[in-house]
Amino acid sequence: MKTNTQKITPCLTFNRQAEEAVNFYVSIFSAVFENSKVLNIARYSKEELAALSYLPEDIRPGPAGSVRTVKFLLNGQEFEAVNGGTFFKFCEGVSLYVRCESQEEIDWFWEKLSEDGEKSQCGWLKDKYGVSWQIAPAIVDELLNDPDAEKSNRVIIAIYGMKKYDIEALKKAYEGR
Repeated sequence: MKTNTQKITPCLTFNRQAEEAVNFYVSIFSAVFENSKVLNIARYSKEELAALSYLPEDIRPGPAGSVRTVKFLLNGQEFEAVNGGTFFKFCEGVSLYVRCESQEEIDWFWEKLSEDGEKSQCGWLKDKYGVSWQIAPAIVDELLNDPDAEKSNRVIIAIYGMKKYDIEALKKAYEGR
């Protein structure tokens, strides 16, 4: 059995939509990146559910054969999704940050991931499952960390006025135009 060498694997805990959400994410990322796919789906057995019968009914998983966990790749990064019941909720305190090389990539991820979700400020959105994402240009780190504080300040002020990132507008702000 092959073991993952990735030291940290983000785990997303859904109510009962782990498989549906993973299929949604893989469909989006696999259109852009080759190494995006479902690796494994583990399902609850009758015996496992019997061992969990002590849990309150509203958070008890099941039925037998339903999805417990899904391991998947998005652009080679391994993730795990779990069906954990209504007890677990997503919040903006944790987000998935996607570095995009072009405006086309930003536009693609912004539209696909926000479908039936919520678009917010500064490149943030929530997908239809409640997971928060930041869709940002790769160049933003360089622009914001420029030793010239005036340039980086103009960029951050431009970002504060954006919903979806606009690379050209950021470059203009950086250059003082």
